[in-house]
Amino acid sequence: MKSLFLSLLVLSISLSVCGQFETSKQIYKAPNYKEILETHKTVAILPFKSTISYKRIPKNFSVEANSEQEKKQSLSFQQGMFTYLLRKQERYTVSFQDIERTNSLLKMANLFDDIDNILPDSLCKILNVDAIIKCTYQYEKTGSEGGAIASAILLGGSGKTGSGSLVMQINDKNQGVLVWRFYKEMNETFTSNASQVMERMMTKVSRIFPYEK
Repeated sequence: MKSLFLSLLVLSISLSVCGQFETSKQIYKAPNYKEILETHKTVAILPFKSTISYKRIPKNFSVEANSEQEKKQSLSFQQGMFTYLLRKQERYTVSFQDIERTNSLLKMANLFDDIDNILPDSLCKILNVDAIIKCTYQYEKTGSEGGAIASAILLGGSGKTGSGSLVMQINDKNQGVLVWRFYKEMNETFTSNASQVMERMMTKVSRIFPYEK
């Protein structure tokens, strides 16, 4: 029991240290972003553009399976962000369009899988919103979960299995103007799943999220 407690303690400290060494964030704000944000009432969260790559391609790697996983992660992150913002709706100056409506409108316009080729202002018009939140999440897997667990418990390592980078931006309906942009790199551990990653992302973003009252 004592050995298990010490192992879990080392693991907890290691994961904490791992988070502390994440790179600093980068933020862009348009010169008149406050004035633009004041005109926003309804905002749509688009499906994420999610990519998964590997430092070393695993055995039996399947391009089709990897692509399917990226699509599932894209929707999981979109759902996670919407749920997080909805849970704290009273803190924000805008309302967020239900993602089922957002995705249905995109599919009706045959744009669900072709978002990158449509101008932000056109998307706002199709979705009938004042602005869109567009996110990209790139994940590179650098190690196995088994190796990360062994490293964390036995060697005091970080438990890191990969690294991810998030780009979140807000575009206005008028000419698709880029109002705000956030970039952050994060270490991912063997305990991370889509829900945990999104919760961690939004905890970091919420401190500087432009729609906070």
